Amino acid sequence: GPKTAAKWLQQIDGLDNVPTDGPAIISANHRSFFDTPLLMVVSPRPVTFLGKAEYMDKWLTRHLFPAVGMVPIDRSDGHASMSALTTAADLLRDGQLVGIYPEGTRSRDGNLHRGHTGVAHLAITTGAPIIPVGLIGTHHVQPIGASIPRPFRGPVRVRFGTPVFPADYRAGGG
Repeated sequence: GPKTAAKWLQQIDGLDNVPTDGPAIISANHRSFFDTPLLMVVSPRPVTFLGKAEYMDKWLTRHLFPAVGMVPIDRSDGHASMSALTTAADLLRDGQLVGIYPEGTRSRDGNLHRGHTGVAHLAITTGAPIIPVGLIGTHHVQPIGASIPRPFRGPVRVRFGTPVFPADYRAGGG
């Protein structure tokens, strides 16, 4: 578990911001393929990620991802994002913790890119709080293009932020 993680995983903050039960959305920045397995390991409860169906083309990921709770989303047609949101909403209504990258794909330049509205839409329609997560240093562990992670290239930090509750924004306030 997180307590026995290697020294390269220097800091995990805010685990108590993740509700112990009920629906919640883990909304993280995305710089590395390594982000998803890292969040699955450090999360205090199981988290289901929505992932590109293309990842299912390789033998390892085709068997590994569903085993660890990743739901493939086919992004080849225009309805992919809607089917992803429907799947995520169903998981949330079932009380699960769902991981989503609002940027939609990994950042190649290290900058945080404009998030898509899907996370906010999901939170408002399901009532699930959004837990913002900052991942720092994962691009050293598995840069884009690297096929395997090099976990001792840290330091890596994971910060779970204060939950954002959709009810606070429904009335147009902020």
